[in-house]
Amino acid sequence: MRFAPPGVVTLGGLLGEALEANRTGRLSSFIVDETSPAIALFAPEQVADNEEGDWYGEHAGKWLVAATHAAVRAGDEALLARVRRVADWLIAQQDENGYLGNYAPSRRFMVKQPPKPPTWDGAPALRTWDIWTHSYLILGLVELWRAGGDQRYLDAARRIGDLAWRTLSAGDISITDLGNHFGLSATVMLDPAAELFAATGEQRYLDLAELIVAQFEQEPRNRLLSMALAGADPSEIATGKAYQLLWNLVGLAKLSRATGNARYLTVVRNIWAAVRDHHLTLGGGPWGGVAHRSREVFNPANVFDPHGYVETCSTMAWIQLNRELLGILGDAAFAQEVERSAYNDLLGAQASNGEDWCYYSFPNGKRVHTTYWRCCKSSGAMALEELPSIAYGVTADEALTVNLLGPSQAMLDLPGVGTVRLEQRTRYPFDGVIKIVMTPSASARFAIDVRIPDWADGATLRVGDDRTTAAPGVYARIEREWRTGDTIVLELPMPVQFHHAVQRNVQESLAPGGEPVAQEVMRYDYLALTRGPLVYATGLIDGFKHAETVRFAGEPRAVVEGETIRVEPEGRDPIVFEPYFRVGGRRDGAWRLTWLDLATEAAA
Repeated sequence: MRFAPPGVVTLGGLLGEALEANRTGRLSSFIVDETSPAIALFAPEQVADNEEGDWYGEHAGKWLVAATHAAVRAGDEALLARVRRVADWLIAQQDENGYLGNYAPSRRFMVKQPPKPPTWDGAPALRTWDIWTHSYLILGLVELWRAGGDQRYLDAARRIGDLAWRTLSAGDISITDLGNHFGLSATVMLDPAAELFAATGEQRYLDLAELIVAQFEQEPRNRLLSMALAGADPSEIATGKAYQLLWNLVGLAKLSRATGNARYLTVVRNIWAAVRDHHLTLGGGPWGGVAHRSREVFNPANVFDPHGYVETCSTMAWIQLNRELLGILGDAAFAQEVERSAYNDLLGAQASNGEDWCYYSFPNGKRVHTTYWRCCKSSGAMALEELPSIAYGVTADEALTVNLLGPSQAMLDLPGVGTVRLEQRTRYPFDGVIKIVMTPSASARFAIDVRIPDWADGATLRVGDDRTTAAPGVYARIEREWRTGDTIVLELPMPVQFHHAVQRNVQESLAPGGEPVAQEVMRYDYLALTRGPLVYATGLIDGFKHAETVRFAGEPRAVVEGETIRVEPEGRDPIVFEPYFRVGGRRDGAWRLTWLDLATEAAA
C-alpha cells in the first residue's frame, strides 16, 4: 500500500483537533530557533563540556520530523521557515567527519568507552545516547529534504550515516557497545539506515543496516532475530524495553522491504502478534511496569494489572510499526491497531492545549503532565503527525483505501483515473454512520477498499440502492463506475461491549515425585467497557474513591446517553463513564478508572 503523500489529507473531528493543537502548541513553541534549549545543546561551547548528554539531544530530530509534517500538512510557511532555520544552524555545527551530536569528544560514539559492571538496564559502558540522537537527526533531515528537495539536508544526513558505517565496520566497536538495554538503544540506527537507503539507493546504507543486524545477533541477551524466530516473548528479548524494541522492529520492517528478506518480516510479525495478544492495554498502548525496576519494560505474557504503565514513546513506536506493516502487507489489522491507539492512549496522553503530555498513562491512575525535557512530549507530537498519511492509501492493484475512520478529506491520484476527492462525513467515533462522498475528476471505474473494524459485527455498506453486509476486520471492496456525488454509507453497530480481565498470582513448584504443581494464590477480577473504537473510563468513584467493586444480577447493564455511558451495578448508584481520553477534562491530576473490581460471585 502506498500512503497518501504529505499535504493531501485533512483530518477533522477528534484527530483533526489534536493535530491543530499540536501544530499551534508544542510544535510552534517548544523550538523556535537555535537559542531554544533543545537546540542550544548542540552549540560548540555546550558540546565541549558535555560528559552526560543523556537522551536530551533526541528532541532536535523528533521536532524536525514532526514540525516538517505539520508545516506541509497545514501549508504553514512560517513554521516551515522556522524548521529550515533550525536545520541550517544544526548542519553548520556538523564536524567534517559527519559528527552532529552533543557529546564531548571523549564521549562520542566513535570512541570506545571503558566497560563498567553490568546493571539492570544492560548498559555496557558509560551511559550514552549518542547514536540514538544521531538516529533521530537523520530521520529529521531526511524528512525535511523530502519536503522541499534541498540537497543540503540529505547530504548532512548521509554524512552521519557514513560516519556510523566507518565506525561500526572498522571492527573495534560494535553497535551493542553504544547503547543501554543490551544495545537496543543503539541498534535503532536500523531505521535511519534503511531511510538513507530508500532516499539515496546507495548500497553502503543497506550494508550498514545488515551490519547492525549481524552485530546485535552477537550479543547473547539481544539476539532479536534468533530469539523471535524461536518464539520468544518480547519481554524476554534484551531487557524487554518496549519503546526501543518496537523501534528496532520498525527498522527491521523497512529492511525487509528493501531486501525482500522474508526472515526479517517473519521476526517482525512474530513480535507484533505477541505484543497485540499479550502486551497492550484496552486502549492500544504497549504497557509494562508490573514488578519491574523499569516502568517501561514489557511484563511477562499474560500478566495483567490495571495500574500498569503506558509510555507515550511506546505508543508512538507501536503506531509506526503498524504503519510499516500496513504498507508492506495491506492487512486491515494493522490499520485497526493504529486507530485504536490513536483514539485512546495517544489522545489520552495529550492535553487539550497541544503542549502538555503525559509521560506515563494508566488504565487506572492519575493523569500527570510531564516536565520540559521528557522524551514523551516529542514522541506524542511525532505520533500524531503520522496519522494523516496513514488515513488513506492506494493498493498495489490501484484501489483507493480508507484506513482510518473519522471526519476527513483526501485528494488522491489514481493512474488512468486522475484525482479523486474523498470526504468522510460522520460523528465517528461517537456514531457509527459514516458517509464517504466520492468526487472523481471525471466519471471512471475503479475500486475502493473501506476498512471494517474488527468489533463491527453486522456492519453494512450501501451505495445507492445496493446494500451489502460487510465482514468485520477486513477491507470491503466496492468496484464500480464512480460519478461526482456518489456516496458510500457505512453503518457500524456500536453496542456497549464489556471486557473481563484477571489479575492473578500462580505459585509453581514440584511435588515430591517431581511432577509440576501450580497453585493460584491470588486472583482479582475486573470489568471494563468499550463502545466502537473508544475505551470508556470514569473519574474517582463517588468523587473520592480510587476503586469500586461492582456486581450485577445477570449480564452487566449499561445505557448509552449521548457520548457517555451509564453503568448500573446492583446495590449502588449508577456510575457514569465517558471516553478515556477526555476524563477529567484532560487536566493534570485528574483520575481515570478504566477497570472496576468485579465481585467474586459475578466473576464466577
